[in-house]
Amino acid sequence: MNDAQTFPSSEADLRSLETRLSRTLKRVTPPNGMVERLRSRIQMPTRSEITLRLSDWRRMFFVFGGVISGMLILVTIARAFYYFAARSKTSL
Repeated sequence: MNDAQTFPSSEADLRSLETRLSRTLKRVTPPNGMVERLRSRIQMPTRSEITLRLSDWRRMFFVFGGVISGMLILVTIARAFYYFAARSKTSL
């Protein structure tokens, strides 16, 4: 960001802006049913579940293999674009 684009701000300016916004904006509370539905959907796994998932070497093998395969495909596509771009420049 350029120095010409930044705006100097003091602590007093920020406090006045914050109080102005707090007066202007109204606080909204979500319905209780929505909060309960979210609590039931979001579940943190226990430590034993996490260690069980990490110890499953077959799944980890497929995940790493998929990541490596995806990266190889991306590199191959990038090299093909680079080859065609360089080739079109030399043909002119």
